[in-house]
Amino acid sequence: MMRPVKVLGLNASPRKYGNTFKLLDVALRTASLHGGEVKLIHIYDYSIKPCEGCLSDEQLACRPPCLNNDESWNLLKEILRSDALIIATPVFWYGPSGHLKNLIDKLTIFENMIFISGRSWVEGKVAGFIAVSAEAGAVTTIAYLMSVLNSLGYFIPPWALAYYQGTGDALKSKEAVMDSANIGRIIVKAAETIKANMPGKWYEPQILKTLEEHGVVESVAKEAESLEREERSKRSELVGKMLKTDPSKYRFTL
Repeated sequence: MMRPVKVLGLNASPRKYGNTFKLLDVALRTASLHGGEVKLIHIYDYSIKPCEGCLSDEQLACRPPCLNNDESWNLLKEILRSDALIIATPVFWYGPSGHLKNLIDKLTIFENMIFISGRSWVEGKVAGFIAVSAEAGAVTTIAYLMSVLNSLGYFIPPWALAYYQGTGDALKSKEAVMDSANIGRIIVKAAETIKANMPGKWYEPQILKTLEEHGVVESVAKEAESLEREERSKRSELVGKMLKTDPSKYRFTL
């Protein structure tokens, strides 16, 4: 029998009791109802120093446990042990909280294992996202987090996001509560599906060898050159037509 999906919720708000926590707790409680083994961590309880950028000096220097000069490794171990991650953050100037950004930068140690052991240590794990804002920025914050976590190797299932905009009680927003609850349900189901049908590897760092064997890059280059020859006269005619246009004829005064 497959073990329960371990779901880790990260509250990236310094206000442990705020709307960010509320929606995250809804998601985690729902995950528990669907068989998940849940844990909630308030990341502001931990000292997380900014990334030192070791990777820019030497690719292979970026590895666990990072510099281990703060308490971030304790958090990183929890992330590594989990099957699914729910990140909940307030919006600070159209982006995640600074403390969360520090932690995310340090997640590079897991992704960079592609160059050391051939595979990201968080590849195939599942992620969901919650953002809370008084004004604008919730969706852009989630879009940023999705891009980063997917680049680390996380699987992001459909409807893995929820947000609330306003200064009232988020629990009174049916949409925010419903979306947050669905995150909890969805990531458990997604993690179960992946664990049952997990491919040997998602990202293949040696894939260029396969392309070389089959002449893929060269074939694409030749196809592009052929299309360019066919289209060149048409494109030149189009550009020439636009260059002959007098913009001043189309100027108008409001």
